[in-house]
Amino acid sequence: MAKVEYQPGGLIAGDFPQMQRSVTILTGATLVRGTVLGRITASDKYTTSLAASSDGSEDPGPVLAVDVDTTGGDVVAPVLFSGEFAADQLTFGTGHDADSVEAAWRVAGLPLAMRSRA
Repeated sequence: MAKVEYQPGGLIAGDFPQMQRSVTILTGATLVRGTVLGRITASDKYTTSLAASSDGSEDPGPVLAVDVDTTGGDVVAPVLFSGEFAADQLTFGTGHDADSVEAAWRVAGLPLAMRSRA
């Protein structure tokens, strides 16, 4: 599995350790590295976290570590369950933004953080 490291101007925005794990990404979309995912409770699959969902995936969780194309079926891909991320490099689902996602991570006690670049 590829190691994700800090690169100025990139997704990783600090030295906080990244924990990477492979999960199943639900079929039906092309997702880019940095997409904030949510976990569908019934299937234990991940998809873009949308605020209006009601299947568990409305709760923002890990960050997709690589681009994935699931238009042909589910894909197992690496995601980041901890780390510091550049807010401008994250992709948020409808109804989420940097503030709502960071607040959700904090309330859930997830070891995920976001930095703004000024």
